[in-house]
Amino acid sequence: MMKSSLVCFFFLAGVAIGVAEPVLTIQADKVVAQVSPTLYGLMTEEINHSYDGGLYAELIQNRAFQDSPHSPVDWSIVPTASAATMALDTNETFNGRSSLRLDVSSASQSQPAGIANGGYWGIPVFPSEKYHVSFYAKATPGFSGPVTASIVSDDGSTTYAQGVVSSLTSDWQMYEVTLETPHGIVPTAQARFILTIDRPGTVWFGYVSLFPPTWKDQPNGFRSDLMQMLVDMNPKFLRLPGGNYLEGDNTERRFDWKETIGPVAMRKGHRGPWGYRSSDGLGLMEYLLWCEDMGAEPLLAVYAGYSLNGDHIDAGPKLEPFVQDALDEIEYITGSADTKWGAQRAADGHPQPFPLHYVEIGNEDWFDKSGSYDARYTQFYNAIKAKYPELTCISTIGNDASARLRVRSCTPDMFDEHYYRSANTFLNDAAHFDHYDRQGPKIFVGEWAAYETSFPPWDRRSAGLPPTPNMKSALGDAAWMIGMERNSDLIKMQSYAPLMVNVSPGARQWRPDLIGYDALHCFGSPSYYAIKMFGNNVGDEILSASIEGMKPFYSVTKDSKNGAIIIKLLNDLPTPQTIKLDIQGAKLKHKGTALTLAASPDATNSIDDPTQVVPVTSKVAGIKPDFDYTLPADSIVVLTLKTKE
Repeated sequence: MMKSSLVCFFFLAGVAIGVAEPVLTIQADKVVAQVSPTLYGLMTEEINHSYDGGLYAELIQNRAFQDSPHSPVDWSIVPTASAATMALDTNETFNGRSSLRLDVSSASQSQPAGIANGGYWGIPVFPSEKYHVSFYAKATPGFSGPVTASIVSDDGSTTYAQGVVSSLTSDWQMYEVTLETPHGIVPTAQARFILTIDRPGTVWFGYVSLFPPTWKDQPNGFRSDLMQMLVDMNPKFLRLPGGNYLEGDNTERRFDWKETIGPVAMRKGHRGPWGYRSSDGLGLMEYLLWCEDMGAEPLLAVYAGYSLNGDHIDAGPKLEPFVQDALDEIEYITGSADTKWGAQRAADGHPQPFPLHYVEIGNEDWFDKSGSYDARYTQFYNAIKAKYPELTCISTIGNDASARLRVRSCTPDMFDEHYYRSANTFLNDAAHFDHYDRQGPKIFVGEWAAYETSFPPWDRRSAGLPPTPNMKSALGDAAWMIGMERNSDLIKMQSYAPLMVNVSPGARQWRPDLIGYDALHCFGSPSYYAIKMFGNNVGDEILSASIEGMKPFYSVTKDSKNGAIIIKLLNDLPTPQTIKLDIQGAKLKHKGTALTLAASPDATNSIDDPTQVVPVTSKVAGIKPDFDYTLPADSIVVLTLKTKE
């Protein structure tokens, strides 16, 4: 009895004394800085089949027969036992490259023979869809076709769509046909694309393409569901063409932008640094259209003479052609149609210049052991500023790297800093940018992501984990974003990386990734929803605010147009946490809204369960200058409070 009484006494004493709840004090009438209008953006790279087999909607893998110099990989003969053969042909070339030769010695209308392609982990088939087929072909004299294009189930039992072209000649010509699937079929990716002939003959193919309906019906365009997810994030910029993909394994395999423009069938493609070839169907023009489609602007990264295997080009005469290449690229993007490269852009279908304000010189040049970046950056910087003084030039070496590696011969306009850290590190370092020197260059956090493991993403153990992050990572990501937004007078731009991953077996090279997909479906990770919440709910003014009793998991901005106060909060505890909001200098309406992302730390989304962790919108009543709000366990919350005039 005595023991029970003591327990009760200490419990009641604890309640009476209380543990002071955290207090967030907001001075709504005191603006301390402006929110960068370009704070929330995207970083893209051809990794994890983000383009070919991902956002770039082309369905044929190895469409130009260049993925191997020895055999037409990803192509097969149909039917398997037919009297047909295929091989790469270096004598009958198309655009200076090998063609695919199909020899059929025996075939008929009831038993045609030809070639098949399984696409990128299957050809996606949806009901009532129109697919655009195009190919370049020629035949031996006397053979004019027909050639039948079909989408057929893997077992050959079902033909989902079919079309016929004829009039083949002994010269290369392009042929087009539309395939339409019937209404009522069940979506599937267990399908192949097939080109067949029904009589003996020899046909050469130089290029074969199959496109589903695309975003805004753009030719050579984008996969609609993935593009919609990106548009929904409300990004203000797109860092392109990526990080390692820009550099390549060596100079020859860099992103050579001039090889990625013009007629798509004539693009040679190149081997990227992540173990597979890129078709370059998503080239510089497509990047720019991608930006335009999202209402974002390009942040252009230019090759600066350093590649992943350590190759570098010393500053001086040897680097000059690459400097000129960068100037030409800027002219292609921004020049009027009466300039050389502006005219080329107009000929490629876009007479009006694109906006451009930021140019990044290289990528992660702290890996360059030669110490040449200072001179290389300066040579690019001087040339770009001489012709385009209004452009902001970004150094790839910032405060996250050793001071001895930074540019000294000139003052960069902006630093690019990269942060791949554990979720716990981000949660414990939310004040990272609070005490940065405001007199130095502004900051672009061009790559960042939290991982939930005790080991980094490049550890081989990551290969056995899910491709996208869980709620624990989202909490770390939110803490990092809150810190960047609170300091967006300094942090002018930021972008998570990598952006996308094909979750099919063998498709990915890195985790965690923001958006996952296969041939049929796509989904956002918890981190995707956290970024979407933040990017769509941010004011243009940073308000004076301070917190007591908890980590600096807060950012407070105001929309000067409508007076709304937007408060971002985070609770990384396994229990709910009540916080007192003390809002001074504003007349508040009694009701507001809360956008909440909450789940257990190990919860995540997937192809099979794409919406396990998604934000929930609710009304908040009883708002007054001094009120309590309870954050759910393991939650990210965006409160929007309206003010009275």
